[in-house]
Amino acid sequence: MATTRRTFLKISSAAASAAALSHPLRAFADETKSIRAWRTSPHEEFASIPAPSWQSGVPLSSLSIRLDPTSRAQKLLGFGAAMTDASCYLLGQLDDSARRALLDDAFGPHGLRLSVARTTIGASDYSLNAYSYDDTPEPDPQLTHFSLDHDRKYILPVLRDARAVNPDLFLFSSPWTPPAWMKDNKSLLGGTMLNSYLPAYAQYFRRFLEGYSQAGVPIQAVTVQNEVDTNQAGRMPQCQWGQEYEMEFVAKHLGPALADAHSDTKIWIIDHNYNLWGRALDELSDPEVYKYVDGIAWHGYVGTPDAMTRVHDAFPAKHAWWTEGGPDISDPHYATDWSQWSATFTGVLRNWARCICSWNLVLDEHGKPNIGPFSCGGVVTLDSKTHAITRSGQYKAFAQYSRVLDRDAHVFASNGDLPGISHVAAENPDGTRVLILTNEARGSEQTIQIALADQILPITLPPDSITTLAW
Repeated sequence: MATTRRTFLKISSAAASAAALSHPLRAFADETKSIRAWRTSPHEEFASIPAPSWQSGVPLSSLSIRLDPTSRAQKLLGFGAAMTDASCYLLGQLDDSARRALLDDAFGPHGLRLSVARTTIGASDYSLNAYSYDDTPEPDPQLTHFSLDHDRKYILPVLRDARAVNPDLFLFSSPWTPPAWMKDNKSLLGGTMLNSYLPAYAQYFRRFLEGYSQAGVPIQAVTVQNEVDTNQAGRMPQCQWGQEYEMEFVAKHLGPALADAHSDTKIWIIDHNYNLWGRALDELSDPEVYKYVDGIAWHGYVGTPDAMTRVHDAFPAKHAWWTEGGPDISDPHYATDWSQWSATFTGVLRNWARCICSWNLVLDEHGKPNIGPFSCGGVVTLDSKTHAITRSGQYKAFAQYSRVLDRDAHVFASNGDLPGISHVAAENPDGTRVLILTNEARGSEQTIQIALADQILPITLPPDSITTLAW
């Protein structure tokens, strides 16, 4: 959906008015037979649709999903996207009204209602240039040259704007690279961490957190390193960490440094793919690491989401956070792959993840600014010349979740293995129950039943669709 900036502002205003009328879920919290429904398909986008009704005395079909609200899993933190250097730069180029409209659409109560955002500690591949907060030619273990001046130009102002739209926005931050002098190759690109600088790096984190807090942008969690087990062959800001280095850093340096500072910022480890579940188990098996770690940050590029359940089953007190996965701007289905993203989201939520955070919130039509090798796209695309907005298929999938599920919604059991159908259920803190159904098939509709106690709900799911029910 592309439009000019003026049209986008009008649409945002109209959407806000419509949403104010169409989203009072609390009115239905105590009426188990009153259902509201929304759908995204090739013919509609988060459109209110006629809802089916619960029925009694109907035989249960073999194509059925049985709900069990008494069997509960994790509570949700929320849904979000990364506010990278690139995204904040693009947002900073807009005039105040256009920037506010886009942030309202992403984080506002009548937009996507995103409630989580990831920031970068220094440069990522989605930056205008490679930088850290202590770029000196010689080692500076005392951090005498540490400075957040780069972020004060447009990153911190845009993050403050986002927090103004949603004061409950949960921010977590990840480094792609430490300062070059802390690495074996003395470069911000690629390389590996030197353990002799682990004490200084812990203080680097502490300075970052204190500086951001003083600037009005408190960070609630940090990861040790984005994608710990790769240096991306030196093609971008990145750093490889051996498992023993991450464990030593958390147990002996970062954990104690944050404790000494009386910081309530959480520490997440791994921040990479499902296939590192064995490393996660090993790290959490160390008592000194365990006591400082809040949970595991996961990416979905390699492996399967049941890896999160393996780790949860071994360490149920530690949380799972899904921290990266986004669209590809070069994919011809960039704007239409909502059902694939919804199936991904369902798999993530059914395996104990408490949040789903996309990669860049905003990029231009070329997937830039980008100093790395990957062709990612934003949750939304902002045309660099016209400022027209295009919403990705991932955006459209998010709407079916984030607009209906509240923070602290409790995922509960939905059982039934139906070919081509994904499903996940949760109960909001106000008692509203939500069921999200995805029919990935592009060529055929499916009629199924939902069973709750002795009640049956028949529903037909069009091809390539997401249907959200709330009652």
